[in-house]
Amino acid sequence: MSGIREPGLGPIIGHTTDHSCRLWIRAGDPEDNGAILAPNRRTVGLLAVTEKQGKKIANPPAFYFRLRREFDRTGDINLGVESGLGDKNKPYTLEPDTEYVVRMATLTIDDPLPGNASMESTALTDRLPDPSVWLEELLTINPDTSEAVFTTFPAEGEKPEKKLSFIVGSCRYPGLLWKVKHADVIFRPLLKETRSNTGGTCPRFVLMVGDQIYADMLNRHIPIGLADTFEEFQSRYLEAFGSPNMRRLLKNIPSYMILDDHEIEDNWSQDRINKDSRKRRLFNMAIGAYMSYQWSHGPRTWIDRLYYHFTCAGYPFFTLDTRTQRYMDLVEGDLNDNHLLGYPSLDPRNEPNQLGRLMSWLETQQKERGNTPKFIVSSSVFAPNPMKARAGSSVRRKEMSDSWPAFPKTRDALLRCILDNRIQNVIFISGDIHCSNIAEIFFSDKDDNPIDLKAFSITSSAFYWPFPFADGEPSHYVHDSRKKGQEDPFLISNKAKMNYRAWNFTQADNYCRVDVDREKQQIKVRAFDKNGKLITEKGDGIRGRRMSGTFKLAPW
Repeated sequence: MSGIREPGLGPIIGHTTDHSCRLWIRAGDPEDNGAILAPNRRTVGLLAVTEKQGKKIANPPAFYFRLRREFDRTGDINLGVESGLGDKNKPYTLEPDTEYVVRMATLTIDDPLPGNASMESTALTDRLPDPSVWLEELLTINPDTSEAVFTTFPAEGEKPEKKLSFIVGSCRYPGLLWKVKHADVIFRPLLKETRSNTGGTCPRFVLMVGDQIYADMLNRHIPIGLADTFEEFQSRYLEAFGSPNMRRLLKNIPSYMILDDHEIEDNWSQDRINKDSRKRRLFNMAIGAYMSYQWSHGPRTWIDRLYYHFTCAGYPFFTLDTRTQRYMDLVEGDLNDNHLLGYPSLDPRNEPNQLGRLMSWLETQQKERGNTPKFIVSSSVFAPNPMKARAGSSVRRKEMSDSWPAFPKTRDALLRCILDNRIQNVIFISGDIHCSNIAEIFFSDKDDNPIDLKAFSITSSAFYWPFPFADGEPSHYVHDSRKKGQEDPFLISNKAKMNYRAWNFTQADNYCRVDVDREKQQIKVRAFDKNGKLITEKGDGIRGRRMSGTFKLAPW
């Protein structure tokens, strides 16, 4: 048995509640060779809670937890719920809205079992001393690589909190050659923003809504920088999450992640695995890496499904998986057989699909929380649509959009659910298009009489994208779907209509801060650049357009 080591990667603060926090690390064993892990060595995680609300804990509670080889020596402990290996200890109790400091490390032990053999947690615990024996050594490890600081969410009351703030961003291109460091720049001011209580509260978490890595640095047709082995996927995550500013951010505030296409392959849809055996192999490697490095520290609402929901300060969020259940071209030239959120269920009551669960969740939130804003996180942008994929465009153009226009049945079902159940204050949050904007969605009946339902869309993209000339041009997107030359109405089951107006477009590298204010009944969205400054687009006017917008919502 060796001494303890600092984590090879992490810590990452994941899914947090008012009484728990999921904390993740990866071991860095010196005998491992990339994706080839030493079969005779088993790694274990070690965690100690050292501070609570700014005060040191006299006898820090300590726990072991599994770091599994099948998950690339990554692992997590759900502090406040789990008691660690062997269940010898009781879970440590976390209190609502309270700051905690933890130290995390790894321990390597010799493993006499064959590499493909498993060991029960109780058997592993029997080989280990009480975790408290490592405390003195643990506190000497470099805090920059071993310490995490998090604040639990507020306890849920009868009403949501008066204020909620969070950060949204997506699309972190890794950079090429000497520009690699540029991909990490924005996370320094982003971390600073998480400590800013402008508006009366600090952001509670960061939403990363896709393309946290680029498995294909150019695109799927160009072999340069194309990940097609597990070691290459592993390398993408180690570089992305191990960069200095990103690593510092992830250990100081909860992050919620969901994949988009570049975690797998450009414009991925699931039907590819049935057309090419190489794509099936690629998908299995990509999702294995994704589950180790992103999914594992998030909510596990439906066991091993990638979509999930969570609540913060009384505000509900549903995060969609718009990639691994996306099916296209089952019938060539027909959009009606495309499915963004999985095949239609044959038994919706007993075997709900993702779309069914989303609609059921919306109905439940409206019944239980009334008009409280309901956030739907979709890597693919819900609105606005590309000009080339608006109403009346060809099937090919809509499918090339890589977004909701190619899936009218999915969009119709979701909007019909919102209308039929009078679901108020739905907010879509997206990334993907390398052009941030905000949009208001309007509903009307078949005679164009307005329907009093509030819905909006927030798009934040990209953290880093050095090719603005390649895509993301604001003029490529509909700004007002009711204007001549931009017409893009969406008919909802032939009985209602959706339109939208979008503004505050910017291609600058950015993240968005979202501030929810219950007393003012509004949401404010501000886009900040790589220096942490509020983005101002100059245009040709005397005054620039500040990338700050406010939505007035229905009272809640």
